[in-house]
Amino acid sequence: MLFISPTEFTEEHLDTPSPLPTMADSMDIDDSLYSRQRYVLGDSAMQQMAQSAVFLSGMGALGVEIAKNIVLAGVKAVTFHDCKRCEVWDLGTNFFIREEDVHSQKKRVEAVHSRVAELNPYVQVSVATDVLDENTDLSFLKRYQCVVLTGTKLSLQKRIDYFCHSQQPPIKFIGCDVFGICSRVFCDFGEAFEVSDPTGEEPKELFIQNISQGNPGVVTCMDSRTHGLQTGQSVCFKEISGMSELNGTTHQVTVLSPYSFAIGDTSSFQPYAHAGIFRLVKMPKIFTFETMEQQLSDPRLLTPDFSKPEAPLQLHTIMLALDAFLEQYARLPNIGCLQDAELLLKFTEEISRTLKNKVSFAQLVRSVSRCARGCLSPLAAAVGGIASQEVLKALTGKFSPLQQWVSQRSDVLSLMYITIQTGDRYDALRACIGESLCLKLHKFQVFMVGCGAIGCEMLKNMALMGVGLSRCSGELVQFLECYLLFLDITTAAAASLEINPELQIDAHLNKVCPATEDMYSDAFFSRLNLVVTALDNVEARRYVDSRSVSNQKALLDSGTMGTKGHTEIIVPYLTESYNSHRDPPEEEIPFCTLKSFPAVIEHTIQWARDKFESAFSHKPSIYNMFWQSHSSAQEVLQRMMAGETMEGSFQVIKLLSRRPTQWNHCLALARLKFDKYFKKKALQLLHSFPLDTRLKDGSLFWQSPKRPPSPIEFDLDDPLHPFDTCARLKLLTSTLRKITKCVYLYQHIETDETVKKPDQLKMTVSSEEERQAISQLQEAINSSFVTPERLRMTPLFFEKDDDSNGHIDFIASASALRAHMYAIEAADRLQTKRIAGKIIPAIATSTAAVAGLVSLELIKVAGGYGFELFKNCFFNLAIPVMVLTETAPVKRTQIRVKQLSFTINYCRVHNVRITFMLHFQEEYGIEPTMVVHGVKMLYVPVMPGHNKRLKLTMHRLIKPSAGRKYVDLTVSFAPEVDGDEDLPSPPLRYYFSRESESGETA
Repeated sequence: MLFISPTEFTEEHLDTPSPLPTMADSMDIDDSLYSRQRYVLGDSAMQQMAQSAVFLSGMGALGVEIAKNIVLAGVKAVTFHDCKRCEVWDLGTNFFIREEDVHSQKKRVEAVHSRVAELNPYVQVSVATDVLDENTDLSFLKRYQCVVLTGTKLSLQKRIDYFCHSQQPPIKFIGCDVFGICSRVFCDFGEAFEVSDPTGEEPKELFIQNISQGNPGVVTCMDSRTHGLQTGQSVCFKEISGMSELNGTTHQVTVLSPYSFAIGDTSSFQPYAHAGIFRLVKMPKIFTFETMEQQLSDPRLLTPDFSKPEAPLQLHTIMLALDAFLEQYARLPNIGCLQDAELLLKFTEEISRTLKNKVSFAQLVRSVSRCARGCLSPLAAAVGGIASQEVLKALTGKFSPLQQWVSQRSDVLSLMYITIQTGDRYDALRACIGESLCLKLHKFQVFMVGCGAIGCEMLKNMALMGVGLSRCSGELVQFLECYLLFLDITTAAAASLEINPELQIDAHLNKVCPATEDMYSDAFFSRLNLVVTALDNVEARRYVDSRSVSNQKALLDSGTMGTKGHTEIIVPYLTESYNSHRDPPEEEIPFCTLKSFPAVIEHTIQWARDKFESAFSHKPSIYNMFWQSHSSAQEVLQRMMAGETMEGSFQVIKLLSRRPTQWNHCLALARLKFDKYFKKKALQLLHSFPLDTRLKDGSLFWQSPKRPPSPIEFDLDDPLHPFDTCARLKLLTSTLRKITKCVYLYQHIETDETVKKPDQLKMTVSSEEERQAISQLQEAINSSFVTPERLRMTPLFFEKDDDSNGHIDFIASASALRAHMYAIEAADRLQTKRIAGKIIPAIATSTAAVAGLVSLELIKVAGGYGFELFKNCFFNLAIPVMVLTETAPVKRTQIRVKQLSFTINYCRVHNVRITFMLHFQEEYGIEPTMVVHGVKMLYVPVMPGHNKRLKLTMHRLIKPSAGRKYVDLTVSFAPEVDGDEDLPSPPLRYYFSRESESGETA
């Protein structure tokens, strides 16, 4: 049936639960579903997306990836279009098609529909199965804001793109394809597409050191901070003393250095005195697009791999040749067919003559032809992530769109003869990488640590490729770190088995750390082929990397932050490890800044978070530990009266004496805390440092970045003041107004930024405080206040994702009050939650892309590929940019004698019948300068008895227990230059027998 007229286009709403009201209907965003994505897109873009409809054609490997991502993102409605029926081939490329769908010959779109709809109850999902071709009336597309085509002939893509481009306003068009190891994405968003936020980066506020009077005036950043600006951008100013004419104004900048920029004529302004802040002003940007027809001969191409600048145009030309081949023969080149490869080469040569720029491509054409009918599901995942992000850009005007093509290929093509198809779910993969490599993947044993968003995407990719099949003795060992509770790990394992019932998955809920090394020992690592991490913190990454290096296992690491993603490939003896490089440490906020001199909203939020931890977590935990180690309050009182110093007793007794027993006690305590933190602290600071205080050099003490505080008088009618809701506090107004003011003693103010936060338990206590503590404890005992129940507290551990627990509400209120006290612009609750909870923004598009890229490298590891074929990647889908680079080679340390070298990887020495030192002399012609086992020095020339020890074997020196198979030794060698320090080698693993390596037990 054809789309004869708009009225004949039918959308089918299959039997799925009715969608919930969309975000656009309710104007509320479901934080339980979108919490991490909100920090990527922002609420405005989320609302725009929730009012948009998308038409997506093609439910193959690429189409289903895009469907998943845009439904998870939260568009208002999406129509899936596809005419094909499920085949065995689809089981290895489409993660929402099941064996029963193939047996019943169900239409692909019908099989996919309900499973995609379950991902997001807010999205209206419909299907269309009518034929879409050159005769179809395209007016039905006017109801959509974006049209996405996958698996569509080029002639039809050009026709639909032209139709979309000519509408007012234009319908955004995206065309994308995956042919074997090659892929492409094309975007056309009209002749004038406005982007409100080209980068998505949150503008930084920076303090000003000086502004010159002149033409132009030059702004210098405080403390040599880099401004990160570009010439032509605009900044706005505030809080400037002296040159106040600039406050509230916006100026275009000309960058002079990383620390300074010019803003125009300031010669008529007042002289700059001090203080001031500037902030980047984001300006809308217009992007222009040509139609696909216009772009074919002179395409604007993204270059992912700068070592191969010709590759994008090569792939563009070859994929146009594949389009021509498909148009003429109604099929793609047959797998491994040499005749079809030559035909494709002729098509490519003809098309190359029509292009403005020319490149060579002969060998690449034959490689592409061999596997064009195949499909790499990881490549589809990566491209699907990129294309899906372009859909979101089209709907929201957020981030810079792709202009206008990106063409990529994977280097996983097997050099071995590609076998004939066997009719199973792996035929699409086998067409690209060959039978031998496909079998290696099935036999692979993979250790995957982490089961968050990336981990689940990785599981999906490995299930489609058949990594770790039970019939091939392969296995996926899947771990969920205790702090990665995005998804129940058994649910993830079950979902993977639905995709591929042949998988062998062993799911564990344990933390992989030194405490579990008896469970995840070297023997455990010895049976693995590969380690894959999907972790969210550096510490865990470093630990897993060290275990992989010591056991000589390849490691695939990846991560995302919003639209940014990275992959890192670590292969023993070839590449450096994760621990070979270190990011600069996160800058800590000085203690005095947090305590007394906050300058930006991050300082007040961290202060509030610290107060939460201290009041509700740290102090109750200390309280419990103290009373667990002492039998009774009476015993503590007796020991204190006897003059014994008991660590922590003063803080614990203070908590005991002030412990509330009723709700109005809690309110009274909160009221007192309010005065303490937001009134008396300010008065204390201003008493110690009046507003006219000057430093030794004559400059004002209170100048940028220091802000003088203003005391806050408690006001029940101010909704910002109560810690609880205003209405609930007003019910207890009479109670609150009976609370009297307490005496307040001024204390020392710390101004030294190098001073660390003191340890409360180890602070000195005066004799008066001792007497007061004894008195308080005695009074509590005499009044029968001390009961076993009151010697226990329930600590509250910060949990950012439970909005009912009040944790974020407390921090948001306390932070806002402190910000008001210091005249700092307050943050809303969402921003406070992100900063206090250190939330890493996340979105399904970049997660899918990074998991796809890692899975492609997994294939290379299985195939034992050479160093030059492994690729690390960094991308930012917002800009968009993608950079593929060769992995960094492993560092080799030269040993002077015989020009030997060693790397970070473990050396292995098996049981030798001669002494250890003699073995090195005979084997390598060198002698170690020192050999150490743990803290035990085995061979050290300066130690007494060294010559005697040289004659002993390692077995006699170590005297291992009966079950011990090996020991790890630290060995040093003579330096390259006399006088330098000895060269420490990586740990050397010495096996006590040649058979022990297969069943390692440390």
